[in-house]
Amino acid sequence: MSNAGGPDTGGAVSNEELTGRWQGALMNNYGTPRLPLVRGEGSRLWDADGKEYLDFVGGIAVNALGHAHPAVVEAVSRQIASLGHVSNLFIAEPPVALAERLLQRFGRDGKVFFCNSGAEANEGAFKIGRLTGRPHMVATDGGFHGRTMGALALTGQPGKQEPFLPLPGDVTHVPYGDPQALAAAVTEQTALVIIEPIQGENGVVVPPPGYLKAARAITAATGALLVLDEVQTGVGRTGHWFEYQAHEGVLPDVVTLAKGLGGGLPLGATVAFGRAAELLQPGQHGTTFGGNPVACAAEPRRPRHPRGRGPAGPRQAAGREDPRRRRGAGPPARRPRPGRRTPPGYRAHRAARTPGAAGGSGRRNPGERARTRCRTADAAAEPRRRRGGRVPRGAARHP
Repeated sequence: MSNAGGPDTGGAVSNEELTGRWQGALMNNYGTPRLPLVRGEGSRLWDADGKEYLDFVGGIAVNALGHAHPAVVEAVSRQIASLGHVSNLFIAEPPVALAERLLQRFGRDGKVFFCNSGAEANEGAFKIGRLTGRPHMVATDGGFHGRTMGALALTGQPGKQEPFLPLPGDVTHVPYGDPQALAAAVTEQTALVIIEPIQGENGVVVPPPGYLKAARAITAATGALLVLDEVQTGVGRTGHWFEYQAHEGVLPDVVTLAKGLGGGLPLGATVAFGRAAELLQPGQHGTTFGGNPVACAAEPRRPRHPRGRGPAGPRQAAGREDPRRRRGAGPPARRPRPGRRTPPGYRAHRAARTPGAAGGSGRRNPGERARTRCRTADAAAEPRRRRGGRVPRGAARHP
């Protein structure tokens, strides 16, 4: 951290003043946070005194593209200028488009319920479980699924539960990563099993190989729903759009999402497949702000890594195309320097990008590029001809 390059706060507020105002106006459920922050850019933050910090928290796994990312700012600004909030009494295009994109990323038919947080997403899963007609649920020790009453009942951390007992539901908690304990707890009265593919709040606990696949087999054998809480691991945080996609043979019935889904704005989702997608009926669940057009527009859909699996850097995200990569063009080819042998495959690669070729980009054809290279080689060779030196390969040898 440093003071260099900090924001100009105009002397309007200081760390001490803003901390005092927090203590005087907000409830004490968080205690008093350590830092009063006033601005962020990328992975950097500044406090009210102008000191700079490197942000390793990311808003607790929320800011997938960093602070003030140009793609998010542009999308949110454009949406709020046209349509802000309309409630769930009307249809807006952004939540429809986002639901369609999510289902495409899952690669399955299903239905989406939008809400505002991970806890609400898991409350939606809790209700879906109740609608199966089965009373029992299974969760894991150390798991964290939220602090609202239903989500808290699923959370396997007694210290968080005890002040609010009794909690709803008949919930059994089993050791995380233990397929035998899971199989012993799940019966034909079990509505759902909820698991984090990687436990986040409990300390980034990775399950043993085969655990999620075993959980899928156990729930399928008893007719219970498999719910995967991907609030922490979803939206590209582990190298896949959703962590369960790294495990062969695992197709959950319900996936819950939040955090990075909204690009920094409050947004959660309960995504259900198969019979689970049809259980919620009109009037059984809802939220005023769920599917807010502005929050749905902020979802980081445009920026991509070069391999298309997640967010990318600001140059691509801001709409400036990397000239080395074109849709359907494959990896960039190295351009030969004047006087050097053409690398193997260079001509074939360029030929695939000519008009009329599969995946062609409409760029100049190989013949024209070859002539350009020869002209470049000629220009480079001219001074050596005058000195009687060696003429580079590819240059025309004039008498």
